[in-house]
Amino acid sequence: MVKYGNSDHPSVVHPPHYLHELPQEDEERLENLFKSLDVDGNGKIDIHDLSVALREFGVNQSYAKKFIEHSDQNKSGDISIGEFIHYVKEHEKNLRLQFSHLDKNKDGMIDVEELIKAFKELGVEVDKKEATKLLQRMDQDGSLAISFDEWRDFLLYAPSTDIIEILKYWRHSTYLDIGEDLNVPDDFTPSEIASGQWWRHLLAGGIAGAVSRTCTAPLDRLKVYLQVHGTKQLGVKDCLKHLLQEGGIWSLWRGNGMNVVKIAPESAIKFMAYEQAKKIIRGNNTRELSIYERFVAGSLAGGISQTAIYPLEVMKTRLALRKTGEFSSIIDAAKKMYRKGGWQTFYRGYVPNLLGIIPYAGIDLAVYETIKNSYLRQHSEGEAPSVLLLLACGTVSSTCGQVCSYPLALVRTRLQAQVVTNVGQPQEMYGMMGVIRNIIQRDGPLGLYRGITPNFLKVAPAVSISYVVYERSRQTLGVNMT
Repeated sequence: MVKYGNSDHPSVVHPPHYLHELPQEDEERLENLFKSLDVDGNGKIDIHDLSVALREFGVNQSYAKKFIEHSDQNKSGDISIGEFIHYVKEHEKNLRLQFSHLDKNKDGMIDVEELIKAFKELGVEVDKKEATKLLQRMDQDGSLAISFDEWRDFLLYAPSTDIIEILKYWRHSTYLDIGEDLNVPDDFTPSEIASGQWWRHLLAGGIAGAVSRTCTAPLDRLKVYLQVHGTKQLGVKDCLKHLLQEGGIWSLWRGNGMNVVKIAPESAIKFMAYEQAKKIIRGNNTRELSIYERFVAGSLAGGISQTAIYPLEVMKTRLALRKTGEFSSIIDAAKKMYRKGGWQTFYRGYVPNLLGIIPYAGIDLAVYETIKNSYLRQHSEGEAPSVLLLLACGTVSSTCGQVCSYPLALVRTRLQAQVVTNVGQPQEMYGMMGVIRNIIQRDGPLGLYRGITPNFLKVAPAVSISYVVYERSRQTLGVNMT
C-alpha cells in the first residue's frame, strides 16, 4: 500500500493492484515524477498542473491535454497517482517495443546508423547529419547513442510512440503574419497532407493574417505613404497628420481590403508551388530537404505566387495611396488603372519585388536555423522549444529578412505608385535603377529605408494578434499540429 500526501492535504491511499508488479526503483521514480507534476500538491494532476510542469520541463505544451485524455480512465478531468502509474507503465511498454525495433544489433543502444536504417524501412530517407541532430535531441550523456532511459524520458509525455513525430518539433512556426508575403512556406508531412491538416492550418493562418493586417493597417498605410512621399522634411508625424486631414481616421485603412483579399490566393499558390518544387528537388527520395534546398524551393514558390498575385499587390499600393473620391471601388480602380497604362501597369515594380524574394527568404531561413541550432546545442536533453521561443525565432528571422530586402521593397512601391501617363519626367525615373539613383541623390543611402519605422512598430502587435487569433482558429478548426 502506497501513501502520498503532505501536511496540507490528507494522504491518499492507492489500491495495491496498480503497484504490485512494480520494482522498488520504478515505484520511487514514478512517485517522484507524479509529485513533480502535481504542482498544487493535492494528490491529483489536472490540466493546469500538467501545463505548468511541462512548461518548466521544456516539453511541447500541446501534449498536456492529450496526456490527460489518454491517462484519465474515469474521465474526472484529473489524474490520480494510480491512473498515472497505470498509464505510464503501459506507455513505457509501447516505447520499449519501439526501442527494440530500432535497436538492430540488440546492444541496448540506438546509434546513428541504426536510426537511418529504421527510417529507411519506414520509407523515409534521412541523411547522417539529420540523424545525428535527431539523436542529439535525446542524447543526455553526449555519447551519440541513446539508451532506453533516454528514449523513454524524451517521449514520456508524447501521445504517440512513433519516432517520426519528433521531427515535427521545429515545424509549423511560420504562421505569424507581419504583413509580408515573401517568407518560405511551412513543411507538412504526408500524413498531415492526407488528413487535410494542411488546409486547416493555412485557413487558420489566413484568418489570423486577416485580423492582424486589419488591426495594423494604419501603420502599413503610413509606411507606404512614407515610401512614396516621405522626405527629410516630411517625417512620420507630418505624414500621419496629412493623412488624417485629407481623409479622416478611416482613411488609415485604405488598401486594407485588397491586402486581406490577396492572402488566400497567395497562400494556396505558394503552398502548391512549394510542394511541387520539393518533389522536383527530392526526385524519388522521401528525405528531408536541407536548408539550402528549402531556400531554393521557397524562393521558387515565392516567385511563382508573387507572379500570379502581383496585380493585386499593385492595386493594394494604389488603393492605399488614393485620395478621397479618386476610386469608387476596387473594380473602378482596376478599370482606371488599365485605361491609363494598360496591362503593364499591373506589373510595375515586378523586377525589384522578385529580386527581394532571394535576400528575404535566404536571410529568414539562415537566421531561423542559426537560432534553432543554438537552442539545440544548449538543450541536448530532449527539451521541446516553448511557444515564446518559436514566436521569437519567427519574429527575429522575418524582421532580419525584411531589413535586408527593404530597399528593394521601397523601390517596388515607388514604381507601383507611378502614373505611366506622366510623361513630363525623364524616362529613366520609371526604371528600377533610375528610382534608386533619384532616392540616393535626394536623400542619401538612408532614403532607401524611408518608412521602416512604422514597419518595425507593427511587428510586435502583428505577431501577438496573429498568434492569438491563429490559436483560437486552430482550436475551432481542429488543427492539431506541434
